[in-house]
Amino acid sequence: MTITESPVTDALFGPLTVRLNTWRGEVVVEGEAIPRVVLSRATGTKANGDIPIGTRNAGLLVLTVGGEAAALSPGRGRLTRSSYRVDVRHAGRHWRLVPHSMPASRLLRDGRRLGDFRSKGDGEVKQAEWRSDAKPDAMDAAVGYALAAAFGTGAESLWSEAADLVLDLFP
Repeated sequence: MTITESPVTDALFGPLTVRLNTWRGEVVVEGEAIPRVVLSRATGTKANGDIPIGTRNAGLLVLTVGGEAAALSPGRGRLTRSSYRVDVRHAGRHWRLVPHSMPASRLLRDGRRLGDFRSKGDGEVKQAEWRSDAKPDAMDAAVGYALAAAFGTGAESLWSEAADLVLDLFP
């Protein structure tokens, strides 16, 4: 059983806590200036160790934002970076966390880039960098931190993976 509780001081939203319990399959993000977000895996389901929350199957995940249910739709996480995207719909908004480099993912709200998150998939969100022109709000921050902690950030490009595969063929 692994429980990681990480205090974070966000540049715009102050102190908050990101907690990942890999055994229970639960991420909780809370702070004085943001709504509480809980993302949890169905009880009794087997966890995939490559994914911090334990699964990318939306049918096995429940997300609440400020105590209200939200729709969650993770991509399958296959060959392309965009396949690792995670979508959330709540309160008339659509968020997407999508990898854009090996270590980082972008958070978008309704198609507009808000900022970048970095997490190694260990429950700790190492960095949230907000764009100065984006004007993110507390709900944006809470959802972004939860998705980054639950699914990790970043992904290799298809070209990089293909090159690795070819290089592995030659001793």
